[in-house]
Amino acid sequence: ALTSLTGLTHLDLFGARITDYGTSCLRYFKKLQSLELCGGSITDAGVKNIKDLTSMMSLNLSQNSHLTDGALEFISGMTALVSLNISNTRVTNAGLQHLRPLKNLTSLSLQACKVTWPEIRKLQATALPNLAGVRLD
Repeated sequence: ALTSLTGLTHLDLFGARITDYGTSCLRYFKKLQSLELCGGSITDAGVKNIKDLTSMMSLNLSQNSHLTDGALEFISGMTALVSLNISNTRVTNAGLQHLRPLKNLTSLSLQACKVTWPEIRKLQATALPNLAGVRLD
């Protein structure tokens, strides 16, 4: 069983259609540094299941069209994050406030989200000075 691999540091489940239940199994991987959960049917509740994976440095949740600003609230505790991809989700400008604690964030992908450049620039100027790479379009 996958749950016995508690020392796992990288997991790529791109296109595996992971559900919220599936993410509940991932909470045992406390050493995970990189996780790709793209193209599934994860909701904000699924992100809540992985919020305590605080060693996470790279998180890709793109193409999970049910994710909203609420998911960012759970991600806000993952302060080791350097790279975050939440493209093709329902994230909006209002949710960006939850990214403020992610001081190590250098790369952020928000393609096909309802986010604007002025809000990104404001976030960079006031909270995330290390944020160098941003993709919106």
